[in-house]
Amino acid sequence: QVQLVESGGGLVQTGGSLRLSCVASERILSGSAMGWFRQAPGKERIFVAGITWSGSTTNYADSVKGRFTISRDSAKNTVYLQMNSLKPEDTAVYYCAARPFSGLLRIPSTYNTWGQGTQVTVSS
Repeated sequence: QVQLVESGGGLVQTGGSLRLSCVASERILSGSAMGWFRQAPGKERIFVAGITWSGSTTNYADSVKGRFTISRDSAKNTVYLQMNSLKPEDTAVYYCAARPFSGLLRIPSTYNTWGQGTQVTVSS
């Protein structure tokens, strides 16, 4: 019954930055993982970035490496996605997700709790 609430989306020009936040309603256990995924209209939901809670191990999609940074604040039950050098192809609804175990981070179906999504639009 954990709830996730995303914020921070908006409209930005190419090359700009946004910082997304995802706050969990309950304490996140040390063995958990959280991730960010995105979905453009007519496209499949795909992996963007993930993080293991206790060890702060991260993983990124190749398309965002060097531009996006995922981080977490355990005391605030919050995961962040700092997005820099944004491109029009980054335009999508961004979702945060959580699961009660670690391991591979890239598969959407392994996450059992999802936020409502926040729109990111990058103009050309």
